[in-house]
Amino acid sequence: MSVSLLIFTDKVIVVNLLKHSAYQFQIRHRSTQAQNPLWSKWSPVLMVPAELEHEPEVNIKTKVVNGTREVALTWKPMPHAAAVGGVTYWLEDTQSSHGCPCKRTKTSRHHNNTVIYVSYSAVNISLTARNAVGYSPSALIEVPAIPAADLKTCDNMTLDEKLNKKTCKQWYELRDQDSRPQNVITLASKKKKERERVKKKMQDYVRYLHFEHTCDNEKPRTVKMCLFYKKEGAPQREPQVFAAINDAHNSAILSWKATASEHQRGFRTHYSLCSMKISSQEGQEECRNISASLTKYHLENLAPGAKYNISLAAVTRAGEGPKAIISIYTQPEKQMNVWLSFGLLIAFFLGTTMCTVILKRIKNKIFPPVPKPVIPDFNLFQPENQEILEGKEEVNDLTLLQLHPKVKSVPEDAGETTTLRGEWDHGSDKDMENERGDSRMSGGTSDESPGSTDQALRSSREGEITDLEQVDNEIAMLIYRNGLVFDVKVD
Repeated sequence: MSVSLLIFTDKVIVVNLLKHSAYQFQIRHRSTQAQNPLWSKWSPVLMVPAELEHEPEVNIKTKVVNGTREVALTWKPMPHAAAVGGVTYWLEDTQSSHGCPCKRTKTSRHHNNTVIYVSYSAVNISLTARNAVGYSPSALIEVPAIPAADLKTCDNMTLDEKLNKKTCKQWYELRDQDSRPQNVITLASKKKKERERVKKKMQDYVRYLHFEHTCDNEKPRTVKMCLFYKKEGAPQREPQVFAAINDAHNSAILSWKATASEHQRGFRTHYSLCSMKISSQEGQEECRNISASLTKYHLENLAPGAKYNISLAAVTRAGEGPKAIISIYTQPEKQMNVWLSFGLLIAFFLGTTMCTVILKRIKNKIFPPVPKPVIPDFNLFQPENQEILEGKEEVNDLTLLQLHPKVKSVPEDAGETTTLRGEWDHGSDKDMENERGDSRMSGGTSDESPGSTDQALRSSREGEITDLEQVDNEIAMLIYRNGLVFDVKVD
């Protein structure tokens, strides 16, 4: 877009230009007094960039190296329309290698990255872009102080120590555990008036984080860190949120929150914990000192079923602060009920028995038992003693009859194999007696002599015994027991 203007003064304002666009301007002039004036040559091109509306977007990376922090800063370039004609960046910090070790410095950069070195204390860094039109808003970067665990206390001679040319001291006011550069007091001169100014500026009962820096190879390095009070006092407030979180029959767990630093007013050396039993008689208070770093404590050796008043107070080197007081009740000591124990024992045995039965059933279903053949022990039938069968009988009136040798006086049911051996023995004895009775009743008187009678009886008895042994041998070959028939061979 080309615009021509007639200007009769040495100043002109061009309006209605696009906000995010850059423009090129040239100017020429001619005389207003001559009758036929000529135009001069065009002036060199004047570049007019767009305005810098936004602050630079900065990324920061820090690395600790032997008491010094290396801070690498990078930022995005400005938009092309705003960068026409070139952009300059102004970097300002509260301490850097250019103002070793504690002086505020301001430098310019034409590129979009830089590296500075700072100490362990907090640092404020600001970055501003500038072009032919004006300045951009400043980007503020806060580099916090390095937190140090278990910081020691400074001695009282810190303010009176003399400084050399390459040493400075800083005190950051700590309120709510914060150390911001706005609340910093710097001592960089060894003059006595400067030390007196710092003493007047520092407040009593306020905690400060003290740094001592030195300049080493044009880089600030921190050589000392500690906590400092210009003047100490006793705490103004008691520990907060003091409570018993667990009560037992002979102990209690206590918890609390430490007093804020602005109310502590000095270095806390320890806590004073006191307990007193409340009873009909006046109890004696027992006190103990516990560590200043604790926020929880297990109070032991209490009486069961009693009431106690517990107090807790923070103690500094200047004295003891207000006490936080609570009342606790210890639980009565529990005694086991005998019937309850007996019932639990019975329940245990019943449960064990039921579990055993259930497990056996499950086992039988999963792994059924394998049946085994039952082979009972048995003994072959042995005939009774021969001496019993050979017993003599007295015959008074005897009639001799002719005996047939082939006749066997064995009962008809001797051939049955389904009777038990015991029943067979009993039947055999009865048959023998019946046969004897029949032989006595069948005859009358005989003319033969008693000797022949005895001989005949003996022979008949031997025949009967032989027949019985034969029957026994046949019966012994088949034995029935427990519903099974076994074939037994007898030699």
